[in-house]
Amino acid sequence: MRSADTQGWCAAGEFLRREARSRGIQMIEITDLHKRFNTGTPNEVYALRGINLKIKEGDFVTIIGTNGSGKSTLLNAIAGTFLPDTGGIRIAGEDVTHRTDFQRAKHIARVFQNPFMGTAPGMTIAENLHMAYLRGRKVYPAIRLDAARRQEYGKEVEQLEMQLEDRLDNVIGALSGGQRQALTLLMAVLNRPKVLLLDEHTAALDPKSAAQVIKLTRKFVEKGNLTTFMVTHSMQQALDLGCRTIMMHRGGIIDDLTLDEKRRMTVNDLLAKFAELRQAERLTDEMLVALRRDYL
Repeated sequence: MRSADTQGWCAAGEFLRREARSRGIQMIEITDLHKRFNTGTPNEVYALRGINLKIKEGDFVTIIGTNGSGKSTLLNAIAGTFLPDTGGIRIAGEDVTHRTDFQRAKHIARVFQNPFMGTAPGMTIAENLHMAYLRGRKVYPAIRLDAARRQEYGKEVEQLEMQLEDRLDNVIGALSGGQRQALTLLMAVLNRPKVLLLDEHTAALDPKSAAQVIKLTRKFVEKGNLTTFMVTHSMQQALDLGCRTIMMHRGGIIDDLTLDEKRRMTVNDLLAKFAELRQAERLTDEMLVALRRDYL
């Protein structure tokens, strides 16, 4: 069973999602998406196999699966890191299938596993936040990093609960990995993106920092009603966060759990779910062993 705090979060988010559904707002639609890498060579990889997915505005989807199952590849496909072989991707009703990552950047913000990837280490906290704020905005007339804007950034940073609000002139490269990842997350949500992609964004952090970044993730996603995909190697995170959990293997979606199903499940229940898929000849004994190794 989920905690009372988690249930409250889900209930509040579900209200906003129901409101979006009543307006028929479809944020992401993926249709029969296929992608192979190194086609025609001994190293050919069939990375995505006929992905079909519809995500409403405000949905928070967690993604689990064995190593190499296509989790990060699915996020890369949405972000435009590569173009698909066949199939289509629509974001907020707009066909972005053949658009590159920088052409989709106005819709998407992303946080990677490596906490050093999302910030400019030689710039200050305030300068990094200002870059994030200016992302996608017109640069003329120039929006200066003046006292008023620094005060706003201080208020934003205070939410991180890391005592960084009075250290806006500190160079980000001198901060810990947990502090940098929290700031990266804040920078990602600063302009309320249409889609937020989180690619195992706590996997490289110590337990205390990871817990704080997850707490902030929950807060920011709920506050902004952000449509979010989160890849995770923690089954507990997959169950505790979001309104939906997708299971992937060998480039395909093998199950899709609703919020009601998630609320009733434990980690052992989720492993049993994989066992049921095995019995249906969709998951082998070897795959089940890999899941236990990776997620427990």
